[in-house]
Amino acid sequence: MDPYVIVSADTHAGLPTPEYRGYLESRYHAAFDEFLARLDAAAEARRRLGLQNQEFAEEWFEEHEEELRAGWDAARRDDELDKDGVAAEVIFPDADAVSATTAAPFGAGLGMVGADLDPELALAGARAHNRWLAELCRSSPARRRGVIVAPIAGDVEAAVAEIRRAHEDGLRGGIMIPSMWGEGRAPYHSGEYDPVWRVCEELDLVVHTHSGAAPRQELGTYLGLYTTEVVWWSARPLWFLIWSGVFERFPRLRFAVTECGAWWVGNLLWQMDVAYDREHGTRKLGSFGLTRRPSEYFDSNCFIGASTPRRRELSHRYEIGVGNLMWGNDFPHPEGTWPHTRPWLAHAFGDIPVAETRLMLGETAIGVYGFRREELEPVAARIAPTPEDLGQTEEGADVWKPAREAGRHWLAGADVPAVVGAARRR
Repeated sequence: MDPYVIVSADTHAGLPTPEYRGYLESRYHAAFDEFLARLDAAAEARRRLGLQNQEFAEEWFEEHEEELRAGWDAARRDDELDKDGVAAEVIFPDADAVSATTAAPFGAGLGMVGADLDPELALAGARAHNRWLAELCRSSPARRRGVIVAPIAGDVEAAVAEIRRAHEDGLRGGIMIPSMWGEGRAPYHSGEYDPVWRVCEELDLVVHTHSGAAPRQELGTYLGLYTTEVVWWSARPLWFLIWSGVFERFPRLRFAVTECGAWWVGNLLWQMDVAYDREHGTRKLGSFGLTRRPSEYFDSNCFIGASTPRRRELSHRYEIGVGNLMWGNDFPHPEGTWPHTRPWLAHAFGDIPVAETRLMLGETAIGVYGFRREELEPVAARIAPTPEDLGQTEEGADVWKPAREAGRHWLAGADVPAVVGAARRR
């Protein structure tokens, strides 16, 4: 019944965009002025085309005007995390997900697409954000892990140099790469990215993709298309790295897909495993060139930063892997659980076993991101909910026994009976 040591594997921080000027090299200031003008024009276009719910935006900023300063104000940030019961955080860019007023310079944020970026300007913007984020993390080093923005789909050598610089500056939360490399840029199965994987393995930095990017020019103003596809684009690098043998060449490299839900993971692992095991649909193909099943690489090298996972997603945790799931409150984005995380946790985890809850709410993230539990436990003792607060009992957890015993059912040969396979071959 000790308090949970809760780590949010997905939070966001960023300066109001004009304030990044002081973190940019002066030679980029003229280009930054042009970038700010384009941001203003894009905001006006979103309003004109109905791509932003203006009524919601006005209510959101009016209701949370002071709290939203926590997007860049360190003292305010700790207060908000305390209220949410969160002992530590992994910080991605772009604090404002409503009106994009805290965008990292030159598009080096959540929506970055390799082919859309000028490589030099993108790296300049990434350096500016990384410099500022290192300052924010130094304000509370035990509780923060900042994610290095790394626009690698461009100048790989310069990106590696920035990863090393930012790591030396104190950023330990891994790197964020573009979810989409874009037309004309090498996909992530290309060996040209091996220097990136090598430096991240060397420095023990997790490689992330994060939801945000999508081929917007194809989607037009149909918001349903964006909400349906955005997860796919950010999850896509996962199977590129698995099937192309990146984890064979770099066995200690870790990769995480963040804020893309978890509903798709079990079916993806099933589909990849049955293909690898030469089921009927892949018997005609040559070797896949791997030494292990895709799900085995997933278990040893991959994680899902499943921000605010729904009950349906948590019900599939035995297919996904309980130890591969990391919870996040998406602070301070309105689609997250902040500022109502405590009741949300009680709803989502109320009948889940305590040991599994501890893994998903913090223990896995502590190991992945190198937090020191002895530094976080005093914080948790002061602010965090206990299993009792979430209404958890061991008796209530018995409902999950059949799902736990089934696990990844396809690995037990239960997916395509032998008689069916024989019938197909006749």
